[in-house]
Amino acid sequence: MSLIKNFASVGGATLLSRLLGFARDIMMAGILGAGPVADAFVAAFRLPNMFRRILAEGVFNTAFIPLFAKAIEQKGEEEAKRLAANIISSLIYILIILTVLAEIFMPQLILVLTTGFADDPEKFDLTVLLARICFPYLACMSLMAAYGAILNGLRKFFIAALAPTLLNVVLVPLLAYLIIASNDTVYSGYVISWGVLVGGVAQIGLVAWALARTGYFPRLTLPKLDSGLKKFWALAIPAILTGGVTQINILVGTNIASAQESAIAYLYYADRLYQLPLGMIGIAIGIVLLPELSRLLKSGQPEKAANVQERSLFFGLLLTLPSAVALFVIAEPVIATLFQRGAFDAEAAKQSAKALQIFALGLPAFVLVKVFQPSYFAREDTRTPAIFAAVSVVLNIAFSLLMFPRLGHVGIAWATTISGWANVLMLVTTLAFWRELMLPKSIIGRVLSLLSVSLIMGIILFFAANYLAPQFIVEQLPLYWRSGALALLIVLGAASYFLMLHLFGIQRLGRWRDFIKS
Repeated sequence: MSLIKNFASVGGATLLSRLLGFARDIMMAGILGAGPVADAFVAAFRLPNMFRRILAEGVFNTAFIPLFAKAIEQKGEEEAKRLAANIISSLIYILIILTVLAEIFMPQLILVLTTGFADDPEKFDLTVLLARICFPYLACMSLMAAYGAILNGLRKFFIAALAPTLLNVVLVPLLAYLIIASNDTVYSGYVISWGVLVGGVAQIGLVAWALARTGYFPRLTLPKLDSGLKKFWALAIPAILTGGVTQINILVGTNIASAQESAIAYLYYADRLYQLPLGMIGIAIGIVLLPELSRLLKSGQPEKAANVQERSLFFGLLLTLPSAVALFVIAEPVIATLFQRGAFDAEAAKQSAKALQIFALGLPAFVLVKVFQPSYFAREDTRTPAIFAAVSVVLNIAFSLLMFPRLGHVGIAWATTISGWANVLMLVTTLAFWRELMLPKSIIGRVLSLLSVSLIMGIILFFAANYLAPQFIVEQLPLYWRSGALALLIVLGAASYFLMLHLFGIQRLGRWRDFIKS
């Protein structure tokens, strides 16, 4: 399967998961609103979810895949299976210990995550309880990431990317039940938290089934501290920080934002929207690009590796730049249409939209990180990106503390965006200094062309959104009418963008089939 087809396969599965996630969040906003129970659940769920993203995107798509691929190529299938079993067994024992300790010391963990909740004992106690229910989700997701990494190493990407959909498959019916049967937000928080755990079990079941069909399902053994396991953890420890820098930044933002009422919920709903293109594009590139670069570099084909990275960069920005511009321009209509109902009022929609605009400015940076980090990981260098990640975290903390007193939750979004661009700058300049950037100079002109077309599309959307503004008055118009107006804006933006790509000769309409097959 071609590189772009693999991107599309993983991105399509991720898109399905995110769309169901939107349905989940739309329903959740109506049930929990942006009040204390919403803050409690978001904080409780974010704790295991943050660690899940770190392990899924940090360890098993950086440290494990190059070692697993090398074992298959150089030592054969049996040695690769033994390596996988040893590494994953060590992970299982660590997860058991971590889960037990977290359940015991959950109040202390929540205090670190949300110091602002300490002034509200009722909210704090509820957060602790919900977090204890949700936290075993971490073990499920980490093990799913490990099994998924083996599938990715075998170049079987789809099932591992599809598995996260099952969380929303479980939660959406539960939320529908709560809409019909309950007006108690605290009870709803309990039900949703248990649904998270059930969804985690379902996800690991799907990936384990797919892996068993390949014959590579690892047996649980007592971990043996051999050279393979030592090498894995030597690569994994810095990769945990590198792959999870966005999540660490979110954790910092959550902690600081907990001092402002409803700020955590505002940031959560904004985060959910910009995570849609990030997941569909950035994460898909990160998952597919690493095995490809590793294989080509280790087989002595640097020219082909350079071509793969160039196509990855162009593909990522081809879709990310217009997404970022569109989210910035029509942030308020999008938030209002998707979330404003029930307990989620007009002020909540307005405040979430402000955060979304700033996150949108950082969206290209978050995707570019996924494009350039694999150049380091494919060379088994996880230390350098870890240093850059640590610097970006420090910047995020500094800017959050500086901006939050003046801008509130919007300052948190600014800090996340600034630290994201700083990370990209460090990654690119270091690769260029080492003469390993692997990109032709012509890519600068192509990127500027994409940016220009995206900005023109943004101008068109701005005037169209102003013209259609009366169609988004929630109190006066039904949801289907507002949804239709939003769909019209999206279609107009997409049509104008792809038409301009064709007219300016950047990507001809008749050449999309060849592009996808490349």
